[in-house]
Amino acid sequence: MTALLDTSAASQPFIVATKPSLAGLDRAGLSSALSAVGVPERQVRMRVEQLWHWIYVRGATSFESCANMAKELRATLSAAYTLDRPQIVTQQVSVDGTRKWLVRLPPDGPGQRGHDIEMVYIPEAGRGTLCVSSQVGCTLNCSFCHTGTQKLVRNLTAAEIVMQLLIARDDLNDYVGRVAADGAIVPREGSRYVSNVVFMGMGEPLYNLDEVSTALDVMSDGDGLSISRRRITVSTSGVVPEMTKLGSRTSAMLAVSLHATLDPLRDELVPLNKKYPISELLAACKAYPGASNARRITFEYVMLKGVNDTTADARRLVKLLAGVPAKINLIPFNPWPGTRYECSDWDVIERFSDIVFQAGYSSPVRTPRGRDIFAACGQLKSETEKLSVRQRERLSAMAAMVAGQDE
Repeated sequence: MTALLDTSAASQPFIVATKPSLAGLDRAGLSSALSAVGVPERQVRMRVEQLWHWIYVRGATSFESCANMAKELRATLSAAYTLDRPQIVTQQVSVDGTRKWLVRLPPDGPGQRGHDIEMVYIPEAGRGTLCVSSQVGCTLNCSFCHTGTQKLVRNLTAAEIVMQLLIARDDLNDYVGRVAADGAIVPREGSRYVSNVVFMGMGEPLYNLDEVSTALDVMSDGDGLSISRRRITVSTSGVVPEMTKLGSRTSAMLAVSLHATLDPLRDELVPLNKKYPISELLAACKAYPGASNARRITFEYVMLKGVNDTTADARRLVKLLAGVPAKINLIPFNPWPGTRYECSDWDVIERFSDIVFQAGYSSPVRTPRGRDIFAACGQLKSETEKLSVRQRERLSAMAAMVAGQDE
């Protein structure tokens, strides 16, 4: 089987938003928007709660569907705002069910092109995880990471982060009471297709902490999107000064991209280590608010052949994490064009995992997902900006051909 590629929007690269969207905003943002169009102060709070329900519980994409709001108010809102999501440029579906969306944000100004970001949905037994981006590009230049080869353009706003979850729920029909094409009500039995969110896409979340924190508040609100904070994980490469702030402000689960047990090697793999070495990083982990055996910190360790995968590395890792409530995710390296690294052999990964497990740490080996569509860990990079119009047209034709074969 081959991956499916949907490029229906690829031939429309320049979409200029004429009106701002209220989708993705927090309550303060919605309140300001309502006040700006003349909603009386005494009504603002009630109207915010109504919009909140329609946007985040029912998945409304237009004000016309907000049935319990006066027709005049709906018209006023429609004249000034939309509930539009960013444009989906491409959507790819892996042979293993993983989905990757390339999303184009509205331009930052007149005559400018919208920036592209990527997001990934990973379906698993009993849960579905959405991997979201927090920046356009990345500034960390981790040598094994494809995303790190793309320059940092800007931080995402909280609304742009939240709208990634809305896009996924739109596409998966993941709203309470929404009727699917086959007439079935989904999700069933109170379950959600998107049950977990990880900030492991493009960018370093802790270099955008204010917007990430606001987005996390919206995502976890029990009257709206209702993703439990214990099911939201923020991954950092080790921005030590911001780690305690993250825990105090959000109570999010923490993941740390470690990948090495000695500073010289981590300096090469994760250049941020030169600023915040391993000793400082682990001290910040031990001080992370709420960390306990029930709320363990996840340490991510990519397995690179002949680089960081020896039994000595495994034993050093165990010693490093002494006193830290931790679990260790071993990540088989996901290759990308131009990389100089290879994935460790499977028997080497299993031996490494055994050493960690015997020391008392959970050490699952993360199953590579979405490799065929470059959606796996470390592979995200928005290349579509480089496509010519002719290439986009060719991709659209290919998508139409695949769709025709499936009918």
